[in-house]
Order: sequence, then C-alpha cells, then structure tokens
Amino acid sequence: MKQHRSVVSLSDQFRALVSSAVWNASAAALVIAASGACGSAAGADEGMWLLNQAPAAALTQRHAFEPSPEWLTHVQRSAVRYGGGGSASLVSADGLVLTNHHVALDGIEKLSTGERNLVRDGFVAKTREEELAIPGAECSILWQIEDVTDRVRGAAKSGLDPAAAEAARRAEISAIEAEARERLGLPRCEVVTLYGGARFHLYASKRFTDVRLVWAPEDQIGSFGGDHDNFEYPRFAIDASLVRLYENGQPYKPEHFLKWNTQGSKEGDLVFVVGHPGRTSRLFTPSHVAFLRDVELPGRLAGTYRSEVRDLIFAGRSEENERLIQGELSGVQNGRKFMMHLLGNLQDPVLMERKRADAASLEAGASEATRAALHAANAQVDASLKEFREIYPAWSAMNPRSDLFAIALGIDRMTAELAKPSGERLREYRDAVLPSARLRLLSPAPLDAGVESHLIELQLSLLAERLGGDDPTVRRMLAGKPPRDRAREVVAGTRLMTVAAREALLDGGPAAVAASDDPAIVLARHLNAAWRPLRDRFDARVEAPQRAAYAAIADARFDVLGEWVYPDATGTLRLSFGTIRGYQNPGEPAAPAFTTLGGLFARSEEKGGRPPFDLPPRWLERRDKIDPTTPLNLVCDADIIGGNSGSPLVDREGRLVGLIFDGNLEFMATDVVYPGGNGRALAVDSRAITHVLRTIYDAPHLADELEAGGK
Repeated sequence: MKQHRSVVSLSDQFRALVSSAVWNASAAALVIAASGACGSAAGADEGMWLLNQAPAAALTQRHAFEPSPEWLTHVQRSAVRYGGGGSASLVSADGLVLTNHHVALDGIEKLSTGERNLVRDGFVAKTREEELAIPGAECSILWQIEDVTDRVRGAAKSGLDPAAAEAARRAEISAIEAEARERLGLPRCEVVTLYGGARFHLYASKRFTDVRLVWAPEDQIGSFGGDHDNFEYPRFAIDASLVRLYENGQPYKPEHFLKWNTQGSKEGDLVFVVGHPGRTSRLFTPSHVAFLRDVELPGRLAGTYRSEVRDLIFAGRSEENERLIQGELSGVQNGRKFMMHLLGNLQDPVLMERKRADAASLEAGASEATRAALHAANAQVDASLKEFREIYPAWSAMNPRSDLFAIALGIDRMTAELAKPSGERLREYRDAVLPSARLRLLSPAPLDAGVESHLIELQLSLLAERLGGDDPTVRRMLAGKPPRDRAREVVAGTRLMTVAAREALLDGGPAAVAASDDPAIVLARHLNAAWRPLRDRFDARVEAPQRAAYAAIADARFDVLGEWVYPDATGTLRLSFGTIRGYQNPGEPAAPAFTTLGGLFARSEEKGGRPPFDLPPRWLERRDKIDPTTPLNLVCDADIIGGNSGSPLVDREGRLVGLIFDGNLEFMATDVVYPGGNGRALAVDSRAITHVLRTIYDAPHLADELEAGGK
C-alpha cells in the first residue's frame, strides 16, 4: 500500500454536517471546499472514493478539475447497480442501461433455448415490443446518502464484548432502515459498513425488477479471445449489452442519464469510473494478508481448479451441455485466472514488505494511546484468524453453486429467520434486503435438471473431500449413495423446479419447511444443521472481533492521516479516476492506449480464426461496412476491482466515453494494494458500440437513442 502523507483534519463544522445531514448539494459543496483545504491522503490516482467524499483536492491539484455538486449528483444518479454485484449506467431518456455482455450473460442465458440460442447468436430488439423481460432481474439506483455513524456506533455501549456490541449495532441498523423506508418512501434503504466498521452510511435507492433485454452481441465477440486473452492487453472485445428499465409497465424516464460523447476520447484525457467495486482488503493487517495468501486463496483456488475440470467434462458430453454450462464455466475460469495471479502477487516478498512498511509507518506517526489501540486491534485480528483457520475447511465447502440447492437452502434459512425481529436476523434476511432475497428464491428463470444434478454432485463430493466420507453431515446428505446418484435422486424428486412450490413453502413458514419431504429441502436441512453453528461461530468469533479491530485501525488512520482517506471497496457506489494512457513492460512491445476494429480482424487472422479467436458469421459478412480505424478497446490507470465490470467511463463533462470490462495482469494485486505502474483498467470505447450497432446489427435506432443529445 502507498505510504500516505499526513493531512489536516476536517473542521468541526464539516464533521457535524456530514454526520447528520442528508447528502445533498450543500453537503457536496462543503465536501469540495473541505477537501480543497486538506488535500488527499492517497498517492497517485489511487482510490475508490465515496460519492459524498469525492477527492476534489487531488483532482484540482493533479488534473485541474473540480467536481461540482451537480456533477457528483448527476453521475451518482446515472449509475446503476446490476443484479447482486455488477455495474451499469443509464444512457438514454427512455431508460436504456449499458452494461457488459458478461454482466448481462446470466439473463441472456435464461432467455436462451436450444432452438433460440441468444448467447451464441446475439439479440437485437427492433421495437420496444420485442424487448425481452429477464426473469429474476433487478437493478437499483442510489438516490440518497446519509451518514448515520454516530447513531450506529453509539448503540454499542462501552464494556460489551465484540459479539454483543455487534448485535447492538445490528439492531440499531435495522431500526434506522425501517425508519428511513417510512420517511423517504424509497423501496431500498440499507445501512452500509465502511472503513471496516468505523463509519456507517444509509443508502436509499430506487429499485427496478422489470428489466428487459434490448441488445446483446454474440458471445464470440463479447468474450473474444476467451480465457487466453482474459486479463491481457491489447484486447479486442465488444463486451457490451443494452437492457431497458421499465416502471409501471412503461420505459423508465430518468431524471439523470449519461449523454454519449460521440467524439470519443484521446490519450491523456482525464476519465472517471463510476461503479460498484466488489471488495478490497487494502486495510488488512500484514497477518491477515498472510492468511489470505496461505490459507484462503489456496483453498479457493484448489476448489476452482476442481470445478473447472468437472465443468469441462460436463460440457464435453454434448453441444447442449456446452450451451447450458457456458456461463458457469466462464465464471469459474475467470475466477481461477484472477486468483492464480493474485496469489502469485501475494507470494512476492516485496508486496508483503510493503504491507509491513505501511503498518510500521502508521504506528510511527501515532500517539502513544493510538499505538496501544493499534497493538490491541492487531492482536484481536490475529486471534480471529486463528479461530477462522480452524473452521475454514468446512466453511469453504458449504457455498452452493447449484441454483436449485441455493434456493432450497435459502427457503430453509429465510423461513427460520423471518420468525425473528429484523435486527436479530442474519444480515442477508433483514427487512432492508428481504425483497431482493425473495426475488432470487422466486425467480421464474428455468432450471435445467442436468446442470443442477452436475452442480449438486460437485457440492456433495467437495463436502466429502473436505470433511471426510465418515463425517455425520456427509453421511446424512449422501443417504447411502455416491454423490452422482444422490444428486440425480434429489433433482428427479424435487418440486422446487416450479415457483409455485417454492412460494408455498415460503408462505407456509418454518412449520411447512420442517414438514416437507421434498428431497432438495431435506438436503438443505442437513447442510444447514451443520452450517448454522459454523455461521454463528464465524459471526461471533471471527467477524465481530474483526469489525471492532478494523474500526479501531481506521480510527487510528484518521488520527494520523486525517479524515481524507478512502475506505476499502464494499460493493457500494464509488468514484475513481485516472488518465487514458498506454504502457510498456520490459522486453515487450508497447501496449497502445487504444486498439481498433481493424485490429480485431487482424488478431483473428493471426490466430487462424480458430476458437476463441473466431468471428461470428455476420461480422465476416459485413467486414467491408466497418471503418477499421474505429477505436475498440482502451486502457486507463483508474483504480478498479471486480464488481466494476459494467461501470461507465465518463469524461469531465460527465459524458460516456467507454465501458469498463476488465483489468490487466499488472492490476491483479489490486485487492490488497494499489499497484500503480503499468496496472490498467480496460474499457470498450463508446465509438465502437454505436458503430457496430449501425453497421453489424442493423440497429441504427439504438445508436440514435444513445447519441441523442450527445456531441
């Protein structure tokens, strides 16, 4: 992690404002004024910043740009959270949303059949009536932010142990969320945790469940180069898709959307990424990073390698199997490659020394009392990791990959949790997120029996490997059969393939679930009986102590560095920035800032047109219609991580110039440290999207809608 310089703390007036006020134009103006006075604690163009704590001083000093309150509000309300973890943006006055093909892929697969394969062949809606409703889809837009830190932290009275303090905070969070839904009239009001528990903000969002597919290119072009080119650059991919949000049966008419920069961008331009980065661990202590390196990542990577091999075997059995498992396999391969390179970076002694030096620098600048708090917090993290190491093998084997099994587990858990007050439930079932949890369980998306059998078999065999074949839970789940036979038996006998059966169990509550003889529910009960004690142990003896420890470490950072430091990514909306620029690694050709559509064809020809470098038929047929000089992909040094996929890349005027879809290999340590150097975020150029809509997909109506009002 970069060594940060000390900064002047914010004024008491500013502290009072952001601790109590709704994030609005006056708050934004004061943030900008305050940050101009105190500067940024992050070095280089580092940081995934909160929208209500934009790094205005750094932007002014390095890029002569001062984000106005109106600019910040505009990009915030144009940004879209897609599903449970992707990013997107509103890009037209009629609710068009732009995201990655790989982010929309799950929905495209749900709309595909053996006879109408939208993943392979792509899709274009020529009219609004042809737009396809995506089963179980959900999007949300962050509308309002309030700082509720004092209230949440004040709920945990001094003298409580970490578990009791965490329970008190959760109860207060639930009360805040319930009050906000009544007061604001917005469907999703959720308190999010920042700085490891040092700050808490209330996020109030608009929610959409009528999401319709408008355009998707062929997967061949959306993921051109496949696993070979993943996390590499130069790249040549149209990793983009369009959906539309509907409200009350009509296209959503947004107050804010990103206009299209039809002139595009150039090398050296300042650009911004507005999206939902997943999770970073940059505030982790050195011992916690070592745990990630030595225990967690190797365990996850071993499971991923195993799943990839089994998925490839399943895909090889038939063309239909290959179609059905394609999205699942792509996700597994993406995760494998990412974790492989992240682990390699964490095994670099230089990186670990950098983490230790950062911790030592923080301690050296601290007061005696703060140093004592840091020592206590580090000891608490170490104790929690010792606890986690004991339960990790079993814990890591219990996450379902099968949609069917996830539904069964969710029904069993949700019905049990709903018998409790919201503040006492598992966080994923509290009232603020309950509609989304129920939507996932009742999605009408079709489930394929063959795929579900395959994935449940993987789950059962992994449990047997990690826990041992004689483990009581394993024996109960297998019921005297090998994993393959047991998985097939469960899928053949379950009634949960239908939404009506799931809804009946949810509405029937714990009694109905306890009385059910559905084999998927029976399987879920056996796993949950073993999982719940582990979850309680994890919450009380791993997460709660870590939450308290990292809140103390964040407080120490505020004391030493000032308030102007960015938090770790948590899946919440963030702003990062950088410049478009190429790079050159030693001994390699220079990587240009932009690639072109002409380069796409050259890359395919260089590889003999063999998969994954083959081009869809219509691309080959219409090659002469394409301007080969059109920019296709670009790179910038904005700070991103997984979850930023689908984020808009915008210019100083808040216009869209690109679509984030990947990072290069040099960015693979970004979970733990900001890499700097030749680390780059990859984006699809906006000019390529509208160009191929006109020339390849016969969709000038969509290109016109995107470009309306742009210049």
